[in-house]
This record gives sequence, structure tokens and C-alpha cells, in this order.
Amino acid sequence: MYGKPLQNLDVIKKITILDNIIACIKSLNIVEEIVLGISWGNDNLAFEEYAKLNDIKFIFGDEKDVLSRLISCGEIAEATDILRVTSESPFMYFDEVNSLWQHYIDSELDALFMDEIIDGCGFEIISLEALKKSHELGVDRHRSELCSLFIRENKGDFNIEKVLPPKELIRKDLRLTVDNPEDLVVCRAVYCHFKDYAPKIPLFEVVKFLDLSPNYKELISPFTEAGYSTMNK
Repeated sequence: MYGKPLQNLDVIKKITILDNIIACIKSLNIVEEIVLGISWGNDNLAFEEYAKLNDIKFIFGDEKDVLSRLISCGEIAEATDILRVTSESPFMYFDEVNSLWQHYIDSELDALFMDEIIDGCGFEIISLEALKKSHELGVDRHRSELCSLFIRENKGDFNIEKVLPPKELIRKDLRLTVDNPEDLVVCRAVYCHFKDYAPKIPLFEVVKFLDLSPNYKELISPFTEAGYSTMNK
């Protein structure tokens, strides 16, 4: 789909996927600054406009070398550590972010990964130095959208921890990220049902809602296997 993060969750009020993500992140007291990493190209100028309109820092970078963009985001914010979420996934698992961030700091980790969660709801916490090391020592596949792949493949060189969500949120039959029109239909339905909670949509309740909505689960079922094939890598 074109311009996935700028697709509307609420068509009437024109609340986009990116709106909900940013509002949710702003509610987390551990995040000091948000930076939007945009790939070069005229098709992406709308994201620059969005960032300026919402007073958010942004950078432009290579389309394929997503890792370099992530590093640039950290540098422009003068960050030491980065909370990474993807811009087309509106419903992050926010419940444990603050406590896991503190655990990451207290344990002096290089990276902490929320793994095995519903596609689109996870996050990564990674030090900027670990990302720079990954870019320097890795190859093209490590510099792709799989930004943590080098760290995951070289566990002995980093102090990392993988965290699993509650079992109710380990659901390989569900996805809450927007790549296809069918994904957008489902995410819009979820937002419409829970918009009174926005931007912090309760993920446990979303699972219950989808389990009672077989038509929505059927819509996204053709895309779940491909999505999970690249997760946690």
C-alpha cells in the first residue's frame, strides 16, 4: 500500500496510523524525543510535511539501508539508546515499555527485544553504539529493515535480552500491522471499536475482539505466515 503510516484509522476525524503511534509514544515517560526516519524519494515528501506540522525531528536516508537511517535518527536526537517501533503498526504493546526500559538501563544491556508478540505490536530497545557496530561489521542484509539482525546473530559480542509477552499475546494467527488493504480494514475496525481508549488501545481486549470477529481474522489470515517469517530476526 502507498503511504501506509499516513492511512487513516479514523476516516471522519482523519486520525492516521502515525498519529496514534506518536501519541502513544508521547505518553511513555521514558522517551525524550521522537525522530521520524524517512527514505529518500519524492513519494515520501509527505512525511517531511507531517513531521514539520507536528514539530517532530526527522531525517532522510537510504531506502534500503534502514539501519543507517535508524543511526541517523539517534544522532540527530543526541541519543544514547533508542526505542524502535515501525511506522505502519498502530497498536504497540505499551504496557511493559517503561518497566523494561528501566530493566534495560539497570542491567546495562546493549539491546532488549520484545519477541514472539503479535506482528506489529513489538518494540526493540537498542544502544546507539550497538547499532553503529552492527552497521560497521555487518553486510547488506544486516543493514536492511532487519536492523537488529547482526546483534541477534552475534549474541556473544553484545549483552542482550529477549523478553516474551504474556501468552495471550503470542498469537501467530493474528497481525496488527498494515501492509495490505485487508490489514487496514482490520486495524480501522479495531480503532473504531476502541477509540475511546486511544492512543493506548488495550491489546488484551483487541485479541478478545478479534477472536469474536472471525470475518476479520479471515481477512488477515493469508498474510500472517509471511509476516512472522521475518520476525525475531
